[in-house]
Amino acid sequence: MSFRPGDRVRVARRPHDRHHRTPAYVKGKTGTVERMHGSFTNPETRAYGADGLPAACLYLVGFAQGELWDGYRGSAADRLYVDVFEHWLEKA
Repeated sequence: MSFRPGDRVRVARRPHDRHHRTPAYVKGKTGTVERMHGSFTNPETRAYGADGLPAACLYLVGFAQGELWDGYRGSAADRLYVDVFEHWLEKA
């Protein structure tokens, strides 16, 4: 599955007790794909000596601050951007 800029995505809320690059505060949250950076070896498997293949797509995902933080009092336009590998994303 590949995503495109403008697609609404949700970050999977699955447990992961080893090294991973997805911040806990975005798990289960919905955002919008802003761009695809390209395909890269998977750092989650490379951290344990594997080759990181197959390569995985890395996306820049924008989240409304109010979606991330309970009681956020800033502007509704405030966004936080996080790089997220495709295997953490699902269609919203």
